[in-house]
Amino acid sequence: MRSLLLLLSLLSTSLAPAAEHGEPPVLAPFEKGEDSLCVNDWWNRPTPENPKQLIIDLKVPRDQVVAFGLYTVSNKTLKLSAQLYPLYPEETRSVRLEIKKDGKWEEIATEKVNDLGWSALFRIENWPADQDVAYRIRHGKKAEFEGLVRKDPADKQEIVLAALSCNSNHDRGLRENYVRNINFQDPDLIFFAGDQSYDHKEHTAAWLKFGLQFRETFRNRPCISIPDDHDIGQGNLWGENGKQASSSAGDDGGYFYHPEYVKMVERCQTANLPDPYDPTPIEQGIGVYYTSLLLGGIDFAILEDRKFKTGPKGRHPMKGPRPDHIRDPNYDPKVIDVPGLKLLGDRQLKFLEDWADNQDGVAMKAVLSQTGFCGGAHIHGSIKNRLHADLDSNGWPQTGRNKALTLIKKANAVHIGGDQHVSTLIQHGITEYRDGPWAFIVPAIVNDYYSRWWWPEDEKAGGDPDPGNPLSWNGDYLDGFGNKITMHAYANPENASRGSGYGLIRFKKDTKRVTFECWPRDADVTKPGAEQFPGWPRTVK
Repeated sequence: MRSLLLLLSLLSTSLAPAAEHGEPPVLAPFEKGEDSLCVNDWWNRPTPENPKQLIIDLKVPRDQVVAFGLYTVSNKTLKLSAQLYPLYPEETRSVRLEIKKDGKWEEIATEKVNDLGWSALFRIENWPADQDVAYRIRHGKKAEFEGLVRKDPADKQEIVLAALSCNSNHDRGLRENYVRNINFQDPDLIFFAGDQSYDHKEHTAAWLKFGLQFRETFRNRPCISIPDDHDIGQGNLWGENGKQASSSAGDDGGYFYHPEYVKMVERCQTANLPDPYDPTPIEQGIGVYYTSLLLGGIDFAILEDRKFKTGPKGRHPMKGPRPDHIRDPNYDPKVIDVPGLKLLGDRQLKFLEDWADNQDGVAMKAVLSQTGFCGGAHIHGSIKNRLHADLDSNGWPQTGRNKALTLIKKANAVHIGGDQHVSTLIQHGITEYRDGPWAFIVPAIVNDYYSRWWWPEDEKAGGDPDPGNPLSWNGDYLDGFGNKITMHAYANPENASRGSGYGLIRFKKDTKRVTFECWPRDADVTKPGAEQFPGWPRTVK
């Protein structure tokens, strides 16, 4: 039925005049106006009169059409994704990869640019992972993006990860503070945990804007970027194995926008990741990317929190105005942990179990995903909006949460994620307090869109608090789902526009210790005396 509707849609589409470029535009298969700025005759789209509505100027000089590249190296295989600005019909769809060898540039691969999303993937096997290699991506005669594929830092005793999330469109400016700080701290790997785009139906333009903001942080180092709900155009996402959602709220489970749009988003953001553990597509032909990356002896599992998770609508007794919001503090949390609910899904649990068992060449392990495995916030959106439990978090379903944490614990891994806007450092409890893995949720890059606060209603410390902690509300708590958590640090915003920042995680292989750092957006780490959020840094074994 969808194929028939798609065919009818394409046949009935009226072609706008192709202006001075004189070629018939490519017909995008989207049905709900997705990516309208970057498909079909994109060059005829009028520039908004209001500058605040302009995501990015897509009509760049033709020697600048190569916007950026993302890469990882795994098992001696380089995967490098080239991101271009939209091309005119008469321009070549061929993009080239060159490396510098003996002081001269040498072309090693050519790939075709996909008109949906304007990206191309280079895959080079037998890559010399023990060497620094200069690369450049080229299009036409003059456009290029140059960078460095770093050698694997296997000889370093400390491996450093920078982690960021939630790049709100309430601030269209560049991210000079982040770029300056991250490049000064010089991490070995950079991780973007989701919501790189908040423009929902206009992912390509917003993704290009993200690249313009952050490309100097990953020009010369490997990068992991994973999409979250806003990237694929939804306020929340419970993917439920890829079914069709009935609305962009997504609470009945699945994806609302066209599967080719979802595939485009994932292709642009994740094509450079190591090959997926099991590439079998889910419903609607949507792909998967969950995988692992071994870098410098640190083994990173990359999860898809949302892809298999059950939607809450109609799956539990309603306890609030929305299926995903519970406001009654007296409800029994067991009533929403009904049989048959999925969190990571059986496929990812099998992956996690195999990954936990694999110790070849591994000094330490970490799990990277979109959001946290508990309810780590009490107040949502505004200081007056107290929410007892939010089913968008991975604290629900509780059975699925405990299965995931048990496997993360088995791997002796820490967990790093984003999404929550408020940064927290929590040790999970599975059966008892403090028997589970540590989890660091990093702050939002820009926190003007939707702030959260850790704010116990009684404004008291939890059980067995640390008297030396500068933050009062630390210790053992139950979250709104009845999950056991121990709060060690939180970065409450002073007001709705504060609390922005990023995380830096230091893995010390010789001592098996991890140090979590949490840096405010306005900190300048290049100057002496730069301060982290109160409560950080923290080191755990």
